[in-house]
Amino acid sequence: MDPFHPRPEELPAVIPIFPLTGGLLLPGARLPLNIFEPHFLAMVEDALAHGRMLGMMLPDPAHPRVNGRSTPYRTGCLGRIASFAETEDGRYLITLRGLSRFDLLEELPERADGVRRVRADYAPYGGDLEAPAEEGVDRDALLQALRPYFQSRNIEADWEAVGRTDAVTLVNSLSMMCPFGDAEKQALLTAPGLPQRTSLLISLLRIESAGPMAGRLPS
Repeated sequence: MDPFHPRPEELPAVIPIFPLTGGLLLPGARLPLNIFEPHFLAMVEDALAHGRMLGMMLPDPAHPRVNGRSTPYRTGCLGRIASFAETEDGRYLITLRGLSRFDLLEELPERADGVRRVRADYAPYGGDLEAPAEEGVDRDALLQALRPYFQSRNIEADWEAVGRTDAVTLVNSLSMMCPFGDAEKQALLTAPGLPQRTSLLISLLRIESAGPMAGRLPS
């Protein structure tokens, strides 16, 4: 068992959050981040001092910014800082490992250093801490949708390497890396399980291959 993988009772009730456009983190996946804004530098320092955990959240485009602050969706993903480095110009380079999704119960008052914190509820996502099974994933359909998507964007791929990648890593990596809109990425985050996320990903790849359909989810 991973010694750094927390048990459900060890998940923090209050966490700093990082609302970031396009910043999708999924349980079990890894997300590299380049941190340079002062309030986000403070957020990382807060996380390093309290179990290395913070919540990634996508801003909800349906809500306007208030006093320069975005309004996040209700559901985010808790991540643990798996690697950390400082640069000579004052940035932090971190890699987050996704642990569990959570629902936002309450946002606490913003701290003086700009760090935003929320109370988190992990109860609806108890299975996130367990390794997902690949059963029910239509890998052939995913690859058939992926090829024209890459071709439409002139993306070269090592298809032998893609073929060797396990389904969980492939689905999560594509969901996080493809430049879908925040509404689409939020839908991928909140998919009940890996088969449902795969099905939605396939639909999004097919739609995007057919032409620009920004902001539209498959029906």
